[in-house]
Amino acid sequence: MNRSKKFPRPYRRSSATPHVPTAVSVIIPMYNAERYIADGLDSLLAQTFQNFEVIVVDDCSTDKSCAVVESYRERFGGRLTLAHMATNTGSGALPRNKGIMLSRGEYVYFVDNDDLLTPTAFEELYTLAKKFDADVVYCEKHFETDEDGTGRKIIPDGGTLVDKPTWESRDLSQAVQKIVRDEYRVEPWRKFTRRDFLIEHEIFFPSLKIHEDTIWTYGLIFFAKKFLLVPNTVYIWIQRKNSLYHRQRTPSQSINFWLTSVQFGLRYLDDLMGRHEFFKANPQYRYAVTEKFVSWTFGNLFGAILNVPPSAIYDIIKRELGNGLGEYDVLIPALATAINTQMKINLTNHRQYQQFAAQAQARIAELEAQVKRLQS
Repeated sequence: MNRSKKFPRPYRRSSATPHVPTAVSVIIPMYNAERYIADGLDSLLAQTFQNFEVIVVDDCSTDKSCAVVESYRERFGGRLTLAHMATNTGSGALPRNKGIMLSRGEYVYFVDNDDLLTPTAFEELYTLAKKFDADVVYCEKHFETDEDGTGRKIIPDGGTLVDKPTWESRDLSQAVQKIVRDEYRVEPWRKFTRRDFLIEHEIFFPSLKIHEDTIWTYGLIFFAKKFLLVPNTVYIWIQRKNSLYHRQRTPSQSINFWLTSVQFGLRYLDDLMGRHEFFKANPQYRYAVTEKFVSWTFGNLFGAILNVPPSAIYDIIKRELGNGLGEYDVLIPALATAINTQMKINLTNHRQYQQFAAQAQARIAELEAQVKRLQS
């Protein structure tokens, strides 16, 4: 099958649109962010480095988000573009892809519509990218704060932190091991990325509701020849209680949400690795990445449907995904059985852990009482 038909490039810049170069293209996917988007735009206006454009891609907002963005046009002096999706996509994936194709920057940087940047963010990131001629500048740390703006703290990723700019090894066997150990964080705003590199290797976000950033990050790791780790902390991530990831769902919605991610995510991931000579020559590493992606997704699914009866799981999968599995529709009973079996194992392990924790707590209380008696 021709790749261009299987995974078509999502957007193309009109030939009539001039490509006026700029240093950085800031891409903001937006949906119903009228309460937050102004703060984010203000943090961009406050940047010490101003050679950038802003592309806000609206995902069919139903509030006044677009009006807020329009009110900032004059303040950005022609550097602000407001684009629109034709229909709501339900995630940041396709809006980000559209932003990439509309961008004119040497580097692209993604900002969520409810987060902020420190004033020197672009000055730091662009200076590092140019000094080291990097394809990707990866920030290992970020600020995190509550919705009210209090409690700001620095959060590191899961790997070994660097204290100065450091090249990531291009040995992909080591990179796969880090993927398996969860040592890469997948948030798009961690990566300051060369635009031409993304276009050359066709690294776009798959159309998923969740984990689209995981697969996009894998693409950066697989194909970047110059992947720079830096200690700079420039992004302020504001935790929202109503995020897509934390939203409450029915069992039916949860199964659809997570299994659709597996179904379409695996296709895109398989295509991504199928284009790389390393994975063609080393199928064991291709399997390791696939297993990690599936286990990660299924782990979230098991937690969401922990008490759902096996017969109900089968009915939900058949109803929600039956037509989408095509010729593999016959495997639905096996899939439902496998999910139920793994849930039983997880439930047993969870109960054993709870028993161990209760025994440990009782023992600690007993020892504390003994210490108090000895001290009295």
